[in-house]
Formats: sequence, structure tokens, C-alpha cells
Amino acid sequence: MEYQEILYGVDNGVAVIRFNRPKTYNAFTLQMLVELTDVFNRVGTDPAVRAIVITGEGKAFCSGADLAASLAMTPRDAQGKLDPGRALEDYYNPLILKMRALPKPIVSAVNGIAAGAGANLGLMADITVCARSAYFLQAFVNIGLIPDAGGTWLLPRLVGQQRAMGLAMLGEKLSSEKALAWGLVWDVVDDDQVLTTAMAIANKLANGPAAALERIKQAMYAGDANTLEESLRLERKLQGECGHYDEFMEGVNAFLEKRKPVYRKV
Repeated sequence: MEYQEILYGVDNGVAVIRFNRPKTYNAFTLQMLVELTDVFNRVGTDPAVRAIVITGEGKAFCSGADLAASLAMTPRDAQGKLDPGRALEDYYNPLILKMRALPKPIVSAVNGIAAGAGANLGLMADITVCARSAYFLQAFVNIGLIPDAGGTWLLPRLVGQQRAMGLAMLGEKLSSEKALAWGLVWDVVDDDQVLTTAMAIANKLANGPAAALERIKQAMYAGDANTLEESLRLERKLQGECGHYDEFMEGVNAFLEKRKPVYRKV
């Protein structure tokens, strides 16, 4: 697929995906969502890609759905009422599930406003880095909608019920510094360092033990639904699998020899 609304490239094992509608603060269109789904299919099967960075072109990360473009394409139900849930079913939900299921680590570099579905997509990454001037906005209630793109699932798990309710019901800006204090993001850095920082993290992950990183994601995300006993059983299973890879012995040998491990690409 030839991309029109995103930019894509691979640099030393790191795939960089950039939302590329800067004049609309990188607002989502259905075309952009189709392209994002395609690119995540692509990185998932490309052995040259070992980590992914998501960011936005220009001053914004993503301002959410492009209402002007989306409203004209919003289908209606049998009673003739607008059905914005259809776009979630057809476009947003498959993309979010694809991101979560991807075995390779995803880093988001939130370089500016992250609103609506853009906020939740940025927070859905495995590691999120924010520019100091960036902010998050659960803007849905301001137009009579509920948080989507996984927001109602993600927010209570990250910040607890009260803060999640406040973010969703009040529709107010959350600064990057407060997002850090609340545990929504990994780090906040100066604006001109956000992509550099995200790339440094992604490069470390790209050169890390791929089998272990894949299983860390699997175990952590399974923990959202598992009991302690189920998590312990899964840890035992995945730890056994990690031991089958040469990465394990390389890590042990490097530790004993007081050197940095060099992992082959699996």
C-alpha cells in the first residue's frame, strides 16, 4: 500500500510511524486508520523490524477523529440515527487489538496534543514518552460521546477509578507532568528531545532479547484478566520458553563476564 496520511520508515531495526496530517493536528480519517492497520500488519511480519516508534508530524501527536471528515461518512442505523460506533467496530477496534497483540515493543513519542482516540492510542503503546508541552484530553464528553479506542478499559487500570472518571466526565486537559505523576506515561522530556528519547528507548529494545520482550508483553497484558495463580502458571510457562533461546545463555554469560550482551536477532 502507498501511504498518503502517514510516513513510514525503518532505521536500524526501528520502524518509525508518523501521523502526517499536520494542518489538522494529525486528526484521524478513515484513510489514516486503514493505513495504520496496514503498517502494523507490515511491521508484525517484517523480520527487519524489532521495535516501533509512533509520533506525529508538526506540533501535535494526534487530535483525535477528524469530525468534519468523519461526520459525512458516519453510517446510520435502521432508525436513521447516526451510528458512530460503526467506525469503532470497523476501524479503531481492530487497530487497537492489533497493537496490543503485536509481539514487538511499541514506543509512542507524544510530541504535542493527544486528544480523543489519539490520546488513547498514544497511551496504548508499551512505553510512552511525552514532550513537556504535550497534554492529553479525553475530549469525547465535550461532543456527547464516551471515551473509545480502549479508553474505558485503559484509564481505570492506569490511574484508578476516580481519576479515570474525572478525565472522562470533565473532559479537561491533563498536562504531561501530571500524566507522569499519575503513572500514565514513562517519562517527560524537553520538547526537542521527545523523539530522540523515544528512538533511544526503541533502539535499546531493538537490540534486546526479542523472545523475552515478546513474553514480557504477553505476561503483563494477560495479568489484567488473570488471577495471581493464573499469572504464576503463565510465568512458569513463558520462563521455560525463554530458557530455550540462546538469548538466555548469552545474557547469563555476559553478566558473568561483566560485558554487555549481544543478542542475535530472533
